[in-house]
Amino acid sequence: MFSPEDARHMARALELARRGQLTTRPNPRVGCVLVKEGAVVGEGYHIRAGGPHAEVHALRAAGDAARGATAYVTLEPCSHFGRTPPCSQALIDAGVARVVAAMVDPNPQVAGRGMKMLADAGIQAEHGLMAAEAEAVNPGFMKRMRTGLPFVRIKLASSLDGRTALANGESKWITGPEARADVQRLRAISDAVITGADSVLADNPSMNVRHGELGHWQNRIAADDLIQPLRVVVDGRARLAPPLKLLESDGPLMLASLQSYGCDWPESVSCWTGDDNGAGKVDLRGLLEELGRREINEVLVEAGSALAGAFIAAGLWDELWLYQAAKLMGSDARGLVALPACESMAQVASLSVKDVRRVGADLRLILTRQEND
Repeated sequence: MFSPEDARHMARALELARRGQLTTRPNPRVGCVLVKEGAVVGEGYHIRAGGPHAEVHALRAAGDAARGATAYVTLEPCSHFGRTPPCSQALIDAGVARVVAAMVDPNPQVAGRGMKMLADAGIQAEHGLMAAEAEAVNPGFMKRMRTGLPFVRIKLASSLDGRTALANGESKWITGPEARADVQRLRAISDAVITGADSVLADNPSMNVRHGELGHWQNRIAADDLIQPLRVVVDGRARLAPPLKLLESDGPLMLASLQSYGCDWPESVSCWTGDDNGAGKVDLRGLLEELGRREINEVLVEAGSALAGAFIAAGLWDELWLYQAAKLMGSDARGLVALPACESMAQVASLSVKDVRRVGADLRLILTRQEND
C-alpha cells in the first residue's frame, strides 16, 4: 500500500512534528511534507496554538507547486473551524492530488471527517503509515481525546539501593547535573507538573522550567518563548499559605484541596476543591479529570514517596522515569515510593522496560506497566 518513498517522507514529517514539542500545547504536534514528482516542494509544522497548522505552513512554502502534489501529514487534517480554518479545505483549494496521514485524529470534532472531506473532493486520501510513531509524538493529546485523562509520567530519582534521601531528609544531590538538566527538559514538554504539599512545605520549590538549565535544548527555544507548565499542588488539608517561591516564579499555579483556604491568593492562583477518596485524601482520578477538562495533555508527577506511590497504587500513570545514581545510601535512608505491602510474589507489580540510557554519570530508565496488568 505504501512505498519506501512514502515512508521516507512521513519520517521527515514526524521529525518536523517534534519541533513543536515545546510550544503547541494544548494542540497536537503535527508535521507536513509536500512532494511533487519525487521532490519536496514544501514542508512545515504546527508551531503554537492559534497559529497556522502544519499543512498551511507547507502549502505557503510550496506555493503553486502544491497543485498535483502529495501531502504527508502526521495527523489527519482537521475538518472544522477552530481558531484557524480547516486544513482539509486548504489542501483541497491548493489542488493536491493525494494526502497520506499517519493516523486518524481521535478528536471527536475530526475523527475521520477530514479524510472523508478530502476523498469527497476527489483527492486520494490514505492513512495508517507509521501510525505508531505518530502516536508516540502526541501521547497526551491522544489519551486525552480518547479518555478525557492526560498522559501521566512519574519522575523518580534514587540511589542504587532505591533511596531518595538520608534519614535526616538531606537529598541534594543524588543525581548529577546532566540528569537534572534532563528533568528540566521533561518539565518543558509537560503541560502540568504535580507535587504534594509536604514537598512544598519541606523544600519550598519553584517547580518551573529554568531555561538556563535546559542543556542542549537552550538552542531550541528562546527564554521568552518558553511556556511554563501549570504547577499543581495536592494540598488536601489546605495547609499552604503565602509567601512561597511558587508565587515568585513565572507560570500558573493550581491548588487542589478538600476544603477552602483561610487566606487570599493572587489572581494567578486557581483553587480547586476535589472529592475525598474515602481516606481523607484528594481523589487523584478526579484531579486528572479536571486537568483533562483544562486541556492538559501531559502531566509530570514530581512528588514525595507518598503521593508518587498513591498515583502508582491507583494505576493512574503511564510511564515511570527513574533516574538512578551509582550510590549506596544505607538501609535507614528514605525509600523510593510508599506502596501497600505485598504478601506474595503474585501481588508484586511487574513493569516493562521501555528505554534505558546513561545520562551523565547516572542511568535513566523509562518503565511502563506490563500489557497484561
